[in-house]
Amino acid sequence: MALLEGVHYIYTVKPGDTLYEIANRYGSTVQLLEQTNALFDPVTDPGLIHPGQVLVISETGLGQRSAVSYMINAGDSLYTIGKRFSAIPDLLVGLNPLITDADVIYAGTPMAVPAFIYEVESGDSLYRIGQKLGVPMKEIIQANRNRPGFSPDVLYIGYRLIVPMPSSNNIVVFRPQPGARITPGQALEGIARAFEATILYQVVDDNGVVVTREKHLTTSAGAPEYGSFSAAILFDRQPTADGGEVWVYARSAMDGRIIDLVQVKVGF
Repeated sequence: MALLEGVHYIYTVKPGDTLYEIANRYGSTVQLLEQTNALFDPVTDPGLIHPGQVLVISETGLGQRSAVSYMINAGDSLYTIGKRFSAIPDLLVGLNPLITDADVIYAGTPMAVPAFIYEVESGDSLYRIGQKLGVPMKEIIQANRNRPGFSPDVLYIGYRLIVPMPSSNNIVVFRPQPGARITPGQALEGIARAFEATILYQVVDDNGVVVTREKHLTTSAGAPEYGSFSAAILFDRQPTADGGEVWVYARSAMDGRIIDLVQVKVGF
């Protein structure tokens, strides 16, 4: 599984930038920047970057913190940023509580975004990655637009893709990560905007067998705010397949139907 932990930045190249200066600023190395963005022959001119290109920058070292941040550019809005990551502006505000006015964001500052970083492995294709993670190809393509070395048809080993997290308008799931193998007691974490601060989850295997019956979770805040949630996943029975999904959702106060469903593809 090639979803990467650690601290990563999504950065748009400015006039006058060099790989050396970018690497120093963000605690990375030129070699790592070249590998993760395919800045080498025959993909691109070795080490050459152009204003407007979008780079993935990964900090070196093995820190405990794990985060993906987008560096805001002049002219950005919550709408344009959210479009890249398949997220509505409200969800970005929920992830960034220091934003007090949705119409005012500042160029040069980092913004937490609902995304993972995936490192391409031997045999990968965009279709295969999308199937493995349960993320639509079009969302992965949208998240990686304007990146050097990115092509939906050809992927290079070691290239690092931006992958949107599973989310709906009101729920985003941080853990388990898409494609992860889960066992009883594993963490279920994320944020949600929910009526009376109540959401639900269940686990279903690929044979349609309910492994975990519907269970309630309480978030740290109720609508209209986003609140965090964290719980240990419980199993009510053993899975009958190697894979399945964790469903996180709310129910309509009007008729009880499932709303804001987020489905996270997992293994057992």
